[in-house]
Amino acid sequence: MSSRVLGVLEKDEEEEEEEEEEESMNPTEVKMSQIVMPCHSNPRQELSVGQLLKWIDSTACLSAERHAGSPCVTASMDDIHFEHTISVGQVVNIKAKVNRAFNTSMEVGIQVSCEDLFSDRHWRVCHAYATFVTQRTNTGKKVILKPIAPHTQREQIEYSVAAERRRVRMVHDDIIKDLLSHGSIQQTDNSAVGNAVAAERTKVESVELVLPSHANHQVNTFGGQIMAWMVNVAMIAASRLCQAHPTLQTIDMFTFRGPSQIGDRLLLRAIVNNAFKNSMEVGVRAEAYQEEGPNRHINSAFMTFEVLDDHRKPCTLPRIRPEPLEGERRFQEAIARKKIRLDRKYIISRTQGEVPLSVPWDPRNQVYLSYNNVSALRVLAARNNWRLSSEKDKVRLYTLEQKSMLSFRVESEVDIPAHRAFCLLAELSNRPSWDTHYQKCELIHRVDDDDFLYRVVAPSVRHGAVGSSTSVSRREGILQDFILLASKRNPCSSGDPYVIALRSVSLPTHPPTEGYNRGEVLCAGFTILEMKNISLISYYNQASPEVLPYISTDIAGLSSSFYHTFCSCSQYLTKNRLQFTSEEQTGQYKATNTDSPNCEN
Repeated sequence: MSSRVLGVLEKDEEEEEEEEEEESMNPTEVKMSQIVMPCHSNPRQELSVGQLLKWIDSTACLSAERHAGSPCVTASMDDIHFEHTISVGQVVNIKAKVNRAFNTSMEVGIQVSCEDLFSDRHWRVCHAYATFVTQRTNTGKKVILKPIAPHTQREQIEYSVAAERRRVRMVHDDIIKDLLSHGSIQQTDNSAVGNAVAAERTKVESVELVLPSHANHQVNTFGGQIMAWMVNVAMIAASRLCQAHPTLQTIDMFTFRGPSQIGDRLLLRAIVNNAFKNSMEVGVRAEAYQEEGPNRHINSAFMTFEVLDDHRKPCTLPRIRPEPLEGERRFQEAIARKKIRLDRKYIISRTQGEVPLSVPWDPRNQVYLSYNNVSALRVLAARNNWRLSSEKDKVRLYTLEQKSMLSFRVESEVDIPAHRAFCLLAELSNRPSWDTHYQKCELIHRVDDDDFLYRVVAPSVRHGAVGSSTSVSRREGILQDFILLASKRNPCSSGDPYVIALRSVSLPTHPPTEGYNRGEVLCAGFTILEMKNISLISYYNQASPEVLPYISTDIAGLSSSFYHTFCSCSQYLTKNRLQFTSEEQTGQYKATNTDSPNCEN
């Protein structure tokens, strides 16, 4: 997953983050500052990425061990995108802190910035996420981590979204396999390219002996050192293709498959897998072995390089001619990985001012759309500057203004267990029975157990002055429709809410049709929090122009339509809660007006 995983959300929060910085430091936070010396640099007098990775890994490990109170090792590192280079004489500032602890693993967030001592300028270099695991005790017992208690708004956001990032990590390897197995990648024939460079010419093989100076305080090979060695051979392979000094732009997510110790020989192999117009992908494999015994595969990584001219613009690269069989496989997989990178960038970094806001859905980008869908709702829910706009019979309407964006939240307590409310509300096709804003809701496609595609039809409203009679009058014969991706999530741990997230997508099978105005939902959905056999149910919506007219009079205090809608929702839940209670032993429970597949918990 990209180091820019929060995309536009991060951009919107940068100014708020500075204002909300608290005096008390997070107890897991570790800071490191290093001045870049000539011994740390590459031939261009810029900080070597290998050296930077060592510093990043050290800082992150110290943060993880501060929280765990025991030795920790690097399990994986998410995608890292290097936005800027760092020159000799400048200062690198690294800050790491634990975002969330699970059972025996934890996510550490790392921010790297650069400081010019002479001009007093600061800029961001990269933002990364690493997963660390605790080592077993001498008796072989696992160390169970204590949970993280987020304090600031930013910490709450990172805490909430960490569960989604963990989910993506678990399916990362399967995405490329699916792309290749379904024939989604266009096959490219490079044999006819006369000036293509043979991939064999870029091969690099190097052996490193692990010495005590390469080990960490647990006598294992330091993860940052392994990463630095891998960057070194990748840089050589890339240089052999372009015959210049390349710049490392991105390192894809990688996982440490096993440990290495002092005395191991590390065999490092690198080769250019594919060269595109302005970038190339280099694959690196690291194996460890002793004097006797088989090689152990401990890591693989894929790195993207560019060659920049004097104006820092990417140069055109020569084509690559892959080796038969294995080379062809690597060549095609590189195309798949590029497709995934582009999907992530397109989905995650789109600004809300762009039109259309809905992203085309297909099975290849489903994982990232689902991640973006749930993460956006979690981030919205974690905001701490919501303002109470109105309250009636314990149904509360909150608003949140961010630049040109208006969001609202409606919440109330309902006498129903959270998991049952989750099952009922996740069946979106039942929503017309209690929500007058949903005239029709049909299931288009069940993607998997957690993601569904729906078409929703809603009555249109005229855009009049706020609170005017025309602002909510319905236009006869003209309706609005929405194509929505619904993503649901069970709690990751105690204290987490159930989540049902909604966002617009576009489908080639369901284009805009005559008689309907195609609307778009930016970010909407429910969070359901367990509170001693009752549930705190909150509905969120980041109001798009199509949604705003429905709520303008509520926010202005001139109407209470959302109060009545929420009361109707509460009655729907209570009615089906009683039905569930009387029929749960028979296993034949079916909610009133429900015709969708049963919810699995």
